[in-house]
Amino acid sequence: MWFSLARRLGSLLVVMFLVATMVFFLTRLAPGDPAAIMLGDQATPADVERLRAVYGLDKPVLVQYVLWLKEVVQGNLGQSIFLQRPVTTALAERVEPTFFLTLFSIVIATLIGVPAGIASAVWRGRTVDQVVSALAMLAANIPSFWLGLIFIQFFAVRLGLFPVAGYGDPGASLAERLTHLVLPAAVLGIVNSALITRFTRASMLDVLGDDYVRTARSKGVPETGIVLRHAFRNALVPIVTVIGLTIALLVGGAIVTETVFGLPGIGNLVVSAVLRRDYPVIQGALIAVAALYVLIHLAVDLIYTLVDPRVRT
Repeated sequence: MWFSLARRLGSLLVVMFLVATMVFFLTRLAPGDPAAIMLGDQATPADVERLRAVYGLDKPVLVQYVLWLKEVVQGNLGQSIFLQRPVTTALAERVEPTFFLTLFSIVIATLIGVPAGIASAVWRGRTVDQVVSALAMLAANIPSFWLGLIFIQFFAVRLGLFPVAGYGDPGASLAERLTHLVLPAAVLGIVNSALITRFTRASMLDVLGDDYVRTARSKGVPETGIVLRHAFRNALVPIVTVIGLTIALLVGGAIVTETVFGLPGIGNLVVSAVLRRDYPVIQGALIAVAALYVLIHLAVDLIYTLVDPRVRT
C-alpha cells in the first residue's frame, strides 16, 4: 500500500510540473503587456520598459521560466503586479468564499444526485425514472450563469429571501456572510447534480442485476435492505469517483458563478487577473487549482481502499 501511495505521489508531482510549465507559457502567449496595461495609454515606451525591468519581464522567456520555477518549488508564487502583495496572500484573502461555495455545492449536488439516481435505478422504466432522467438532462444543459440570474430575479429581487450579490460587510459574522452563498451554492449544486444522478443510476443498475441481489430477494430480505445494504454499498466506488470529479468541476464552475453573484472568491480574482494580465496571480491561482485537482484524485484513490477492500489487493 505504501509503495502504491509513493508511486501515486510521484505521478502527481510529474503532473504538477507539466501543469506549471503549461500555465507559464500559455500566460505568456496571451496578448497584452502587464506593464503597459498598468501604466495606461499615456505612458511612454521608456516608462513601460522601466516597469517591465522592475518585474523581470524584460528577461528572455526561458530565463523568466527558470527563475519562476525555482520560486514555486520553494513555495513562493510571486508578487502580484497590480495588487502589490504576495500571490499567496491574495489567494488566502479570497479562499473563504470559494471554499464554502464549493463545500455547500457538493453537499447539495450529492443530496440531490445520489437519492435521485437510486430511485431512478430501483424504478427503472417507470414514471419516476423518466422524470428523474428528464430533470437530470435539463440540469446538465442549463447554463449556470442563466440559472443564477433567474434565481437572483426570483428569490432575491422579487421575494427578498436572500441577498442579491456580494459577501456581506467585512465586519459581518460568518453566518451572515454564508447567507450570501445560498443562491450560488444552489445553482452549482443543481447543475452538477445531473452527473452524480446519471452515474449513481448506472452503477446501481449494474449491481441490482447481480446474483447476490437475487439471492437476497429469494431469502425474503426487505427491498430497502437490498437496495441500501447490498446494492448501494457495492455501487459506491463509481459514485465516489464521480463525486470527487464533481468537486474538481465545481472549482472551475465557481469562476462563472462568483462573477454572476459578485462573490470575492478565487474565481473572481482570476477573472480580474486575466483582464489585467497579472501573470503571477494567474499562474499562482491555476497552480493552486491544479494542486487541488490532483489532491482530490489522490483522496478518491485512498477512499477506494476504505469503500472496497478488493482495491487494496
